[in-house]
Amino acid sequence: MSKQTGARGKRLPFFYGWLIVAVTFVTMAIGVNARTAFSLFFPPILSEFGWERGVTAGAFSFGFVVSGAMSPLIGRLMDRAGPRAVMELGVALMGGGLLLAPLTTQPWHLYLTIGVMVGAGSVCLGYSGQSLFLPNWFIRRRGLAMGIAFAGVGIGSVTLLPWVQHMIEQTGWRTACTAIGILVLLVLAPINLVLRKRPEDIGLEPDGGAASSARLAKPVSNIVDPVWAGTDWTLPRALATSRFWWIALGYFCGLYVWYAVQVHQTKFLLDIGFSPSVGVWALGVVSLLGIPGQILLGHISDRVGREWIWTASCAGFAICFVALIALKYAPTLPLVDLMVFAQGALGYGLTSVMGAIVLEIFQGKHYGGIFGTIMLAALAGGAAGPWATGILYDFYGSYTVAVAIGIAVSVLSATAIWQASPRKIRAVAGQLHKVQSGAGG
Repeated sequence: MSKQTGARGKRLPFFYGWLIVAVTFVTMAIGVNARTAFSLFFPPILSEFGWERGVTAGAFSFGFVVSGAMSPLIGRLMDRAGPRAVMELGVALMGGGLLLAPLTTQPWHLYLTIGVMVGAGSVCLGYSGQSLFLPNWFIRRRGLAMGIAFAGVGIGSVTLLPWVQHMIEQTGWRTACTAIGILVLLVLAPINLVLRKRPEDIGLEPDGGAASSARLAKPVSNIVDPVWAGTDWTLPRALATSRFWWIALGYFCGLYVWYAVQVHQTKFLLDIGFSPSVGVWALGVVSLLGIPGQILLGHISDRVGREWIWTASCAGFAICFVALIALKYAPTLPLVDLMVFAQGALGYGLTSVMGAIVLEIFQGKHYGGIFGTIMLAALAGGAAGPWATGILYDFYGSYTVAVAIGIAVSVLSATAIWQASPRKIRAVAGQLHKVQSGAGG
């Protein structure tokens, strides 16, 4: 009874969903950090070509525009063809873009490769693509499973990014970029063939029950609002609700602050006198701290609710921005430590609840299209953050105004998710007693 049926009928000694988590872990470790490495390429590209920071950072931001444009299409592709098609498309685009980027001689070359190809591939391989199907495999431990899967980003950061920085210093950014492209193709293409969209596709139920036995004992319902939960949520219906737009605003702001910091922090630290080794250390340790942070915050979200964790993560980014302002006047390692801790241990917790928030409000057969459309707004925020921060730096000659805006955007993001209120539609496992007591009363 404890064994699980695999994708081809073989028996596994564990729930197949944990294999899905493992594949996602590796895919995120490589796929997300392959894109994050642009922060390491940024200084040598500026040094080589002498382009303005806003123009150069704009290639990364343009990738988010492309990602945003593709996100609803990827959601529909997921609904129709499943995760294997989406992930393999992402591998081809990202690997191809990274292999072509070293041929860059003009800004538009960078926009085409790092922007269009890597950007389009990343929406498949990154948080957006994984959140389209991974939440289907778990209910009671949804936050924990997603926290573990997305913690792969941290493992990738402390292994992949130092390796990339070493190659940049020894052989140049072009060789480093080529090596990452080869890694994406050789590792991610084969492992993603084991993915399945939902446990029911192989005769299982979420969290690991057999479908036949699961029907005998009706699970406790986590539905708080039966009318809302019983609605067949199509994209047009979702677009007509305020909850959709509150989530879209919250996600826009969340990714704005995330990528504004991520893209510019290495150059910022170099500008105020820190060595390149401190810059790469900070970028890597942020994601390293994201490992326990995402797992713990994801687990806690299964107990207290998604809104509290989103708020804690936004607070982490706000603290990070305050530390950046302070660093300008007191460039000390303890302040770097504070910035890194707040950004990684708290800020990265956004990812552990990003898929769950949308699924628990708009669950249904059209979830992929709805989530993909919401990610259009989220990725627009990811595009706006680095671009606006670069433009504000070019205009004011410092990051101070951009950082102050980042603090305000962090507060707005948390407020928006409380307005969306997923807890009022479906309760997390730790709050089921409130649903039961309400039903009993």
